[in-house]
Amino acid sequence: MDQFKAQIFAVIHQIPLGKVATYGQIAKMAGYPGYARHVGKALGNLPEGSALPWHRVINGKGEISLKGDDFLRQRARLMEEGVAFSIKGRVRLKEFGWQP
Repeated sequence: MDQFKAQIFAVIHQIPLGKVATYGQIAKMAGYPGYARHVGKALGNLPEGSALPWHRVINGKGEISLKGDDFLRQRARLMEEGVAFSIKGRVRLKEFGWQP
């Protein structure tokens, strides 16, 4: 695994149950500010059954960026952890955002 992935995965592993972080926040905390899209690409290539809490990473608007079944799977996992969504489908980052 390359250094970039190792660092972003290490940050993602720290997101607590019931909290979310944004792609940009993860990139910045891992030492790669401005690489939010690369965080998403790295997560898109996770092996099946990975223990990484990938579902706790959302976009800067507080929305899930995935589509279709992947969207539904991520939303369901977050809701199981107590993360609430607004009528517009957004997570209140002030309430559920991870502040390490």
